[in-house]
Amino acid sequence: MFVVIFGRPACPFCVRAKALAEKLEGAGAIQGFRYVDIHEEGITKADMEKTIGKPVETVPQIFVDQAHVGGFTEFDQYARDQEWLTASV
Repeated sequence: MFVVIFGRPACPFCVRAKALAEKLEGAGAIQGFRYVDIHEEGITKADMEKTIGKPVETVPQIFVDQAHVGGFTEFDQYARDQEWLTASV
């Protein structure tokens, strides 16, 4: 599985999502991840809404194998549901 995280600088949930992806990658639960800084890449809220197919109010926005999972909370829950995690990050 490959994870893509769309985030922005100084976003605490983006930092947590990246840390979780690093932990999962280190544990071998995912094959890798890519963090995309939406400001650096010039990605707008409208661009993300087109990709996701629904309104986007917050970042991070996270995809696992191109399937939209949601934000950090949903990603954390997804990892737990997959039994990739047993303890809080």
